[in-house]
Amino acid sequence: MNKILALYLLCCICIFQSNALTRVDITKSHASPLPIAMADFKGPVSIFSNIHKIVKSDLESTGLFRMISKDAYIENPSIDTIPTFQSWRQLNSTILLVGKIEKVDSYYRICFKIWDVFSQKEIANQEYKKVLPGNLRKVSHAIADEVYQKLTGEKPYFNTKISYVSLKKNKDQSESRNIAMMDQDGFNHRYLTNDKDIVITPRFSPNAQSLLYLSYKNGLDPHVYTLNTKTKVSRLLGDFSGMSYSPRYIDGLNVLLAVSKKGVSNIYRLNMKNMEKKQMTSCSSICTSPSVSPDKKQIVFNSDMGGSRQIYVMNTDGKDMERISFNEGQYSSPLWSPRGDLIAFTKMLPGKGFFIGVMRPDGSRERLITRGWLVDSVSWAPNGRVLMFEKEKGPGKGKYIYTIDITGHNEKRLKTPGQASDPSWSRNFE
Repeated sequence: MNKILALYLLCCICIFQSNALTRVDITKSHASPLPIAMADFKGPVSIFSNIHKIVKSDLESTGLFRMISKDAYIENPSIDTIPTFQSWRQLNSTILLVGKIEKVDSYYRICFKIWDVFSQKEIANQEYKKVLPGNLRKVSHAIADEVYQKLTGEKPYFNTKISYVSLKKNKDQSESRNIAMMDQDGFNHRYLTNDKDIVITPRFSPNAQSLLYLSYKNGLDPHVYTLNTKTKVSRLLGDFSGMSYSPRYIDGLNVLLAVSKKGVSNIYRLNMKNMEKKQMTSCSSICTSPSVSPDKKQIVFNSDMGGSRQIYVMNTDGKDMERISFNEGQYSSPLWSPRGDLIAFTKMLPGKGFFIGVMRPDGSRERLITRGWLVDSVSWAPNGRVLMFEKEKGPGKGKYIYTIDITGHNEKRLKTPGQASDPSWSRNFE
């Protein structure tokens, strides 16, 4: 066991043992993914095959794990027996998943266990009763979530949704923009708007049942609208005389947005129930892109009040405003992490291009984690450990959505039917 751990430590995977259980420190860089094994679940082969495929895809997408090929397995243990751990240690497997699937009337009953191969301890034992065939993907994501949480100690994110703007070139070379929604792995894709209006910046509500977005509806000046993700019904949000844009939810009832009048933009807070609005800033230039901290005590935003685009924070009552970005370049699109420990942003450095970076809420420890000809529209995974953003690699090469670990590793493109921009990542679905 010590030799195996030493090997992974030398490879900078940063495994540590807490209470004799294998854990992964995902805040540090890593060189090689941890090998894990998933034995055949007893039951319908086709059902297990689909579950295995989804779990494998979820875990390997993080860059932290690698599923060992079943061709190398020495045994196929039952969920009702204790595995022969030596057989799995020979494969360098860190954990082992075992389970069974039973058909009960029109439902499935799915049980699984997770064994820590090093400590020879059972670290999870779950059962899902009355699983409808249409919910098998959700249960598969839940299994992957359990593995991720047990080995990293972090909240999982595989049972989440993504909204974004789908971009399509028409035959007359005009561009159609539609809001789309899908599972975080690209499945269950559907469009929520049609080709009639220009739409940008969809933003999920806390329960993911609605979206805020900007629309040039009917060719009029842009305003913020709400959109029900199930009924696809939208409505204008507020009666602002100027252009409203850059919306973000504070909670299920209140939102932040920017309102522009005669070239000056200020941040407003709006109660969606009684439509009461409150102006939060008194800028003589541009104040925009507001985002509230998880504890609802502060708001981060972007402004050029000092002569260049920088990041500022203020209390949620609009007081104690201060600038927190002071390094070279211009900043935009700040977004508070769900953990509250970091603020993500887009940065433009003259002669060097565009970057995605993170900093602490006081502006310290700034890190640039990726770059592109054009990168923008940052969105956080619910656990605050992965970032999603749009990137255009070069002129005419198209926009697509990417994810990257906050360490700056494992950048990969998200699966979408075509060009995509303006991603928004939902919180976990229960």
